[in-house]
Amino acid sequence: MAEPTTVNSQITDSVTQSNVKVLADAPAVSMGQLYQSIAHSLGLAAENAVANQQSMNNISNASVAASLQSLIGEVETETKTTKTKN
Repeated sequence: MAEPTTVNSQITDSVTQSNVKVLADAPAVSMGQLYQSIAHSLGLAAENAVANQQSMNNISNASVAASLQSLIGEVETETKTTKTKN
């Protein structure tokens, strides 16, 4: 036990209880920080998935447009060739 001092025993008990409370709260606080970190990481993962999906949609649209342009060019060429033969 601590040596007797001129400080009131109620004050030392209060300080001791505050220190114990801080130590007791540490696991809960650290778990809260862990959960927040996990939630943030999952949010970023979902955001990246959406961004990738949008990018793939843009690539798909460009691919379809290029394919259609190629087909239309072939049809126009065949139509011009057929008209000139007739």
